[in-house]
Amino acid sequence: MLRQYELVERVKSYDPDADEELLNRAYVFSMKAHGAQLRASGDPYFSHPIEVAGILTDLHLDDETIATAILHDTVEDTVATQEQIEKLFGPSVGRLVDGVTKLSRIEAQTDSERAAENFRKFLLAMSDDIRVLLVKLADRLHNMRTLHHISKPDKRRRIARETMEIYAPLAERIGMYEFMNELQELSFKELEPEGFAAIQERLQTLRAGGGDLVARITSGIKLILAQNGIEADVTGREKRPFSIWRKMEERHIAFEKLSDVMAFRVIVADVGDCYRALGVLHQRWPMVPGRFKDFISTPKRNGYRSLHTTLIHNANMRIEVQIRTGSMHRENELGLAAHWAYKQGLDGKEPEAHYPWLQDLLEILENAASPEELLEHAKLAMYQDTVFCFTPKGELIQLPKGSTPVDFAYALHTGLGDTTVGAKINGRVVPLRTQLANGDQVEILRSKAQEPDPAWETFVVTGKARSAIRRSIRHKERDELIGLGLKLYDEIAARVTTPLSESAVDGALKRLKLTTREALFIALAKQTVSDEALLDALLPGVKEGKRPVRAERQKSAISIKGLTPGVAFQLADCCHPIPGDRIVGVRRPGTGIEVHTIDCAMLEREAESEWVDLAWSADSDAAVARLQAVLRNEPGSLAVLTGTLAQAGVNIVNLHMKHRDREFHTFTVDVEVDHLSQLTSVIASLRAAQPIVSVDRVKA
Repeated sequence: MLRQYELVERVKSYDPDADEELLNRAYVFSMKAHGAQLRASGDPYFSHPIEVAGILTDLHLDDETIATAILHDTVEDTVATQEQIEKLFGPSVGRLVDGVTKLSRIEAQTDSERAAENFRKFLLAMSDDIRVLLVKLADRLHNMRTLHHISKPDKRRRIARETMEIYAPLAERIGMYEFMNELQELSFKELEPEGFAAIQERLQTLRAGGGDLVARITSGIKLILAQNGIEADVTGREKRPFSIWRKMEERHIAFEKLSDVMAFRVIVADVGDCYRALGVLHQRWPMVPGRFKDFISTPKRNGYRSLHTTLIHNANMRIEVQIRTGSMHRENELGLAAHWAYKQGLDGKEPEAHYPWLQDLLEILENAASPEELLEHAKLAMYQDTVFCFTPKGELIQLPKGSTPVDFAYALHTGLGDTTVGAKINGRVVPLRTQLANGDQVEILRSKAQEPDPAWETFVVTGKARSAIRRSIRHKERDELIGLGLKLYDEIAARVTTPLSESAVDGALKRLKLTTREALFIALAKQTVSDEALLDALLPGVKEGKRPVRAERQKSAISIKGLTPGVAFQLADCCHPIPGDRIVGVRRPGTGIEVHTIDCAMLEREAESEWVDLAWSADSDAAVARLQAVLRNEPGSLAVLTGTLAQAGVNIVNLHMKHRDREFHTFTVDVEVDHLSQLTSVIASLRAAQPIVSVDRVKA
């Protein structure tokens, strides 16, 4: 453990103007506050914050951040208060300590909820001062280095999994690759001990068989560059076990078939030498097609710059080579910490201005409906390889691999994503589910009348897009539930012979523990409040047999237009109701109303459920009906089927071959129709076609 004077000297060695008194006061305060507390290892607890501070001195961070590291556990684990910290060390250190502090032990039912709540608070603190992230990463790194002292395997695995899924990607996002690599390595060792040991053993065998292979290749690269007038510092290393493990999983190959297990770094004087060195190496050794990346002309979102290429060094060996300047190397290694190491800070700008991905995470935080959803979308925002695409004006947009035009639109602006109706890639109109490739120029087509389609969620890959789509669905669901609940409330109120006053309704809300009328309507629509419970709340103290209630249960059918799956009304998949069918709604607690045709066989099983009389509204949208068609097994019969549907102006949503034999083929066809009368006409046209043997509507 660093002694007080040693810690101060380390800070003063790179920052002579550091506030020595601040560091001394923090050291003494933390030591006294933690007192006789011990860690799982048996060491004094005070050693942990000092080691965290020591890690941050290696990054040459400012005195306020070092003081925060020393104090970061005092509010959580000792009797010290946040007010004390601010009074003794100033508002800036107080704010940082408050951001790092966990505040309180979070009581949650699941590990994911606890992790998500920690992550939510973490994001909010990061948005205020991103140095909070630096202290938290150093804190987690030291905890991972001492993880083996924790006796409970389940707890070790939980901490390791959270580190792998949250903290390592965050370290990568701010360009701190050494932190990322060590966090991944320590997590991998805990989560996959057998895999870690196996790779370590095979690396040892490789070293024994090849001698000092890394040193020989390093000398060869340096020599060929020197012969071409390029002075370079060349270093080499074996890839880390986790990196090897990930490549084996991605490529589905064994260790023996993994050829590029060594990586080399070439550091040159300037950007021109980077490209000259690349040319020399490609001339000397063939490159592996598709494995060259230019992060100098198109840096990563975290500011990382370098040239990456993979060479075939000899007949059976591939090596990865990274080429960069000295300044690039320092910034790549320090990442975010470089801003404070060079006394630049963030130049007075908000963290989101330097790190756009942080703004994406904050939007996800705002839109998430649950802790699990927050974690899911945040992981999507932090993981994945990158593709580089361009707007029609030439602006570069970086997106995760597998992204679609919808992801692209949401990356530009949430409002653009919400109103997307189509897209052009390189001038050609494409489906919205098309995956983008490096260099694509993407133009988004929009309409003010458009709103997010729930089907988009099945193919978008960015957390920002997915959270925005789900937010839109939730808002639409809420509006429809309120409308449905209002109709149900009016129907219930109409059964009460005594007029209901405003105070009676307000009193009912209090008895039902609801805050607003909208909340009441949603509860009625979802049947979390039953009709009887509402009557009891409206007419308290009046027994059921003595209530002034009319005998009739429902005066008229509730008209519906709801055709969006998963919202207030959901069309049943068993009978595929369409406008014109006689319909009934099945109302279950906690969900919307499921709409069935009056003759649906499934209704026999719903005898105990509450039914609602429904009717289609005059402006109902098109709905999907399912047909079963039997065709003769002869050329052109399917073309006749689809051609007849096209002639009738009917869109085919799905076509599936259900059965085939030598004489006949049976298909199920889902078609969009406006009304039952249109479907009847379509069926008649199909039955008149020569190669079609029979056509019937399917309701089961």
